[in-house]
Amino acid sequence: MTTAQHKIGSGFGAHSTADDVLQGVDLTGKLAIVTGGYSGLGLETTRALTKAGAHVVVPARRPAAAREAVEGIEGVEVDELDLGDLDSVRAFAERFLASGRTIDIVIDNAGIMACPETRVGPGWEAQFATNHLGHFALVNRLWPAIEPGGARIVSVSSGAHHISGIRWDDVHWRTGYDKWEAYGQAKTANVLFAVHLDRLGKESGVRAFALHPGGILTPLQRHLAKEEMVERGWIDENGNPLNPSGFKSPQEGAATQVWAATSPQLAGLGGVYCEDCDIAEVAPADGERTGVRDYAIDPEQAARLWTLSAELTGVNAFA
Repeated sequence: MTTAQHKIGSGFGAHSTADDVLQGVDLTGKLAIVTGGYSGLGLETTRALTKAGAHVVVPARRPAAAREAVEGIEGVEVDELDLGDLDSVRAFAERFLASGRTIDIVIDNAGIMACPETRVGPGWEAQFATNHLGHFALVNRLWPAIEPGGARIVSVSSGAHHISGIRWDDVHWRTGYDKWEAYGQAKTANVLFAVHLDRLGKESGVRAFALHPGGILTPLQRHLAKEEMVERGWIDENGNPLNPSGFKSPQEGAATQVWAATSPQLAGLGGVYCEDCDIAEVAPADGERTGVRDYAIDPEQAARLWTLSAELTGVNAFA
């Protein structure tokens, strides 16, 4: 399989911040939608984009909490959206489309991680439904407003995609639920979504990217017990991050998604997985968890997942 998954020498790295990658980038007049843009990496992404001149729409499951979090940041509006509820996704998209505005950037940032077995909608596994299917439906419903000739769609995945490919025979984990494997499947789905969306959108000049932001301690860990994070070597017994664990700051963690959404270095490119503010290499065969696994960028699996997602959600802007 030929691939564009090769570093381009961006000049940025693991410790670059969102503000660093936006130096010299003017987003005045641009509109961005950042799901979950009021917490953790999403909040840092919102701050950085508005500082560069963008207007940011923050769809939030908890609008009151979102408004409190973004208070004082100019150029932000909050609306209600629950990615685990397709009726909520439809309602948000309809409200936005009725405004008559166009979209330059979508950053599918919101997500849940390693939660106890949870069912949403018609019994769907919550991580696959929220992290992937909700964003799939959102982007497809917003497609009429997405600006041709330059818009970018950014799918926030994770290095956890190395844990699991798509469990084609049981994507909703009807049997044998494992919270980390289910998270890994959802993060693989985030990459495959960008691969196929880029294939569909590039003719109109809309490009899609996926990325691993790096390890960052944010509210994403809310479903993990302290004992589990201590055991994994993430924090000490007092809840303090352990430096050897290699965690990034939220400002550093937001950098790769901001870079993917705005960098002129990515002009003419798309459908690739990024990490540390550069395009990632394909993961080595020895199983080391760096780069991107070949199954996550496989165009046939990406097309298969798109078809399945369209069937499940009843939405497909390209049908």
